[in-house]
Amino acid sequence: MKPHSIFLVYVLASLAALAPFAIDTYLPAFHAMGADLRTSDLHIQQSLTVYLLPYALMTLWHGAISDAIGRITTIKWGLGIFVLASVGCAFAPNVETLWFFRALQGASGGAGNTVARAMVRDLFEGAAAQRVMATVQMLFGIAPAIAPIIGGLLLGIHWQAIFIFLAIYAGVTLWASVTFLPETMPIEKRLKLSAKNVLSSYKTVFRDAEFAKLGITIGSCFSAFFIYVLASPVFLGKHLGLSPQQYGYLFVPTVCGMVLGSYLAKYAAGKYAPKTVLKLAFSWMLLIVLFNIAVCYFLPLNAFFNILPVALFNVGMALVMPIISLAALDRHPRIRGTAASGQAFIQMLLSTVSAGLIVPLVWGSVMGLAIAMLVYLLIALMVISQTRLWKSQKV
Repeated sequence: MKPHSIFLVYVLASLAALAPFAIDTYLPAFHAMGADLRTSDLHIQQSLTVYLLPYALMTLWHGAISDAIGRITTIKWGLGIFVLASVGCAFAPNVETLWFFRALQGASGGAGNTVARAMVRDLFEGAAAQRVMATVQMLFGIAPAIAPIIGGLLLGIHWQAIFIFLAIYAGVTLWASVTFLPETMPIEKRLKLSAKNVLSSYKTVFRDAEFAKLGITIGSCFSAFFIYVLASPVFLGKHLGLSPQQYGYLFVPTVCGMVLGSYLAKYAAGKYAPKTVLKLAFSWMLLIVLFNIAVCYFLPLNAFFNILPVALFNVGMALVMPIISLAALDRHPRIRGTAASGQAFIQMLLSTVSAGLIVPLVWGSVMGLAIAMLVYLLIALMVISQTRLWKSQKV
């Protein structure tokens, strides 16, 4: 890959990483924010749900908007609003105000991730697209690993510094996108933006059973890992007895697993049939979640043994994500932005359900988290096994 292309990939990855930064950076600050805003940890935890729900709903529009007004203009508006919302979170005087600005962050923050997915497929073809998507996925995976570490360090200043950091990150990413990324949706290819056209496009996308199955698979695989991120204040602090500054004990190993899986995905691109890679990766993930349940049942609580399965699971997840994501986008090349939105919506909807309903039910024990991981993986495996991608012999 040429140096210029590599630089484009890093900018695209920075756009995609904005969402996990917005979710994970403030996790170590839950207790401090609750004390400062005179509210409970549960109310602070619900700010995740307040962020994720508008994020999921607005992803239905970001891609369609980018198909109509262009990718770069969509990035400008989305990240510009995100910067202002981050400053609002930093100076929120109470939890209700925090919820409002977190919702605004969610509504705007998805523009980067959605547009980045579409631009990868706009700019690259075939095996090159799979390798680029794997690189973006790898850097996307690094964000939730380093974000809580950064948050723990910034907490030493004040929890407000975390949201100022998010504003600066979004501002720098906005500048890099406008300066270095090409506009990949030329005027002659743009679609008229109207509720009727958007609805028509989504009817096309969501009536496509293959697309829906691929989207559910991505969302379920991601949620199997993401429940540990959402539950990390309890999983790490209560069950494993780690301090906010020790959150790296979870996130560093998990990002190593993500990096390894992404490297394997890049190596496999164009060399092995997607069907072969998918079956190997899902066999690996199933083995690991069963190992995780055995660890929780037979061994006493231990940071190493309870975190290791999560990291190993990410190897398989990162291996399959680029293949499934590109297969979904290729289903609708004329409305690729809308397809990217639909894909992101399914993923974030499952994440929202996890944050608001599943995690509070299962985070009371490590076994509860392990069983939730298994259920999500079984859903993914059941759905992907019914797709043409799973059954295809094409290399």
